Amino acid sequence: MARLKVIKVQVEGGKASNAPPLGPALADAGLNVAEVVSKINEMTEPYKGHTITVKIIVDLDTKEYTISLELPTTTSLLLSFVGAAEPSGDPAHKKVGNLSLEDIIKVALLKKSELNAKNLKAAVKTILGTARSIGLTVEGKDPKEVVAELNKGLYDDVLKKYEVEWQRR
Repeated sequence: MARLKVIKVQVEGGKASNAPPLGPALADAGLNVAEVVSKINEMTEPYKGHTITVKIIVDLDTKEYTISLELPTTTSLLLSFVGAAEPSGDPAHKKVGNLSLEDIIKVALLKKSELNAKNLKAAVKTILGTARSIGLTVEGKDPKEVVAELNKGLYDDVLKKYEVEWQRR
């Protein structure tokens, strides 16, 4: 039976280093620290400025490992885009920030692996729903209004710019 070790650390996207706690934990597992840190940085690069939980599962006998990421919540991503510390306790009456539609698209791209959306437009609508529930406006409007505008095709040109990246992820 394989002897496994799980190493779980929080790193800022693209900024993992061989400093404690990561470096010593990888070395204790017999891994090439520089190689693993490099892979983690490559995987977390799109999440620059956000804290990501990284889980490394190591087979201590073969030294094979897998790296998985636990992404920040949609709420924390949206709040970091507006620089707010916490969601509005009263989203209908108290707004905590305003985002551009492009910010919403960026969050949708970051969260693609966790969304059950068939396309970018559907993903953006999901993120808009979260934005509304935590007291954010988008393009200075209630996100519900932006969804209606999306349905009418008002933002198709903006979505088109990100469609290739959506397909790639």
